[in-house]
Amino acid sequence: MKSDFLLAIAQLAAERNLPKDLVFKAVEAALVSTYKKDDSIKRYNLSVRILPASGEIRVFTQKTVVESLADAWHEIALDDARVIQTDIKLGETIDVEIHPPDAGRIGVQTAKQVVMQRLREAEHEFILGTFAHREGDILSGVIQRIDVRQIIVDLGKAEGLLPLAEQVRAEHYRIGQRLMVYLLEVSQTNQGPRLLLSRTHPGLVRRLFALEVPEMSSGIVEVKAIAREPGSRTKIAVAAKQEEIDPVGSCVGLRGIRIQNIINELQGEKVDVVLWHPDPRIFIANALSPAPVLRVETDPAEAAAVVVVPDGQLSLAIGKEGQNARLAAKLTGWKIDIKSASVAEEEMVARMADEMAVVQEIGEPSEGVEEAEEEMVEEIIPIEAVTALESPAPEVAQIRFAEDILPQAMRDRIAAEKSRKDLADDKLRGKKKAKRVKPLPDEVEGEAEDEL
Repeated sequence: MKSDFLLAIAQLAAERNLPKDLVFKAVEAALVSTYKKDDSIKRYNLSVRILPASGEIRVFTQKTVVESLADAWHEIALDDARVIQTDIKLGETIDVEIHPPDAGRIGVQTAKQVVMQRLREAEHEFILGTFAHREGDILSGVIQRIDVRQIIVDLGKAEGLLPLAEQVRAEHYRIGQRLMVYLLEVSQTNQGPRLLLSRTHPGLVRRLFALEVPEMSSGIVEVKAIAREPGSRTKIAVAAKQEEIDPVGSCVGLRGIRIQNIINELQGEKVDVVLWHPDPRIFIANALSPAPVLRVETDPAEAAAVVVVPDGQLSLAIGKEGQNARLAAKLTGWKIDIKSASVAEEEMVARMADEMAVVQEIGEPSEGVEEAEEEMVEEIIPIEAVTALESPAPEVAQIRFAEDILPQAMRDRIAAEKSRKDLADDKLRGKKKAKRVKPLPDEVEGEAEDEL
């Protein structure tokens, strides 16, 4: 039957979530401190051992084996040492059991304080040793207490803090609720180790996929990028290391059972699984899923892309309040400008017209054309004259026309001026003819008729 002392140690270990051997070591260290308060044995190199089977407490002092005894506190004669251990030799150390007097009331109080202090230190070391290597992993815990600034989560062997900044506003928490949390940081403070938890970190989604998708945990399917707006929507890009594996289908699962489990754990947050591709144009088109994409134009120097979608799918591509486009930009790392097909076509036509106009206006015409343009400012030169001006030397068999070298605007201007000049000439010839043909007086006309 176990003694009351062993039952007390077992209960203390259960309350502190500590192994029994750590509690035994803490109690042994406390007893050593208590016995050293006694002047009769304080000079000994004391050590205390508690037998786990019976709970018996035994006190030892360590002494060195010598031939002739000089210091009884730290040395022991060879003959006396061989009584305890027959194969002992000179210069070796041996543990000699002593029987100190029982500790008084003050000694008991000292032992209690030391035990509590050692238990706290052992508890801190145990927590650090258990959770320090699990940073970046997910843990399962139960909400124990809800405060204004933070939530206390019971992780089984320790308590974690879920601060307000790491909580999802769309989620509702209650005491006793079980949560999957992301271990963000493990640090040592004056009050002990602190476990900082998170529900908003993208790593939570990554680790949930690793738990639900065996292909991902085995390394066949890997996560390339994650973009998340906690509580609303998440986009995750996946790729397979083997061609025969469908990474998107592996993450979704049969009838969507795998992705549905993840959505349920995220309390209804939407999750889009897209296929990663090394070509940024294809990757950007996939990232804008479920909107169809007609064309993607990229500018690697600016890390910018222009995406053209059908006219009726512009709102779907942009998403509610721009969420779909924003998440796609975060996922790909590119600046994305989304346009409808009609707008893109109009801009293309306008751009082409501007380019043609720029070429016509700021182009580099030949020297003859420049001279003709300068002379035309003062006087309109006939087309034949311009042709003669621009014609090469007689020995070169080459014919060039004004229509080939003059811009369209200049040709139109020449034609208009020529038309106005011809019209003015016609009017002038009509007036001269009218002056030459004068009507005869009435009397002259009558005499001419009588003579006839």
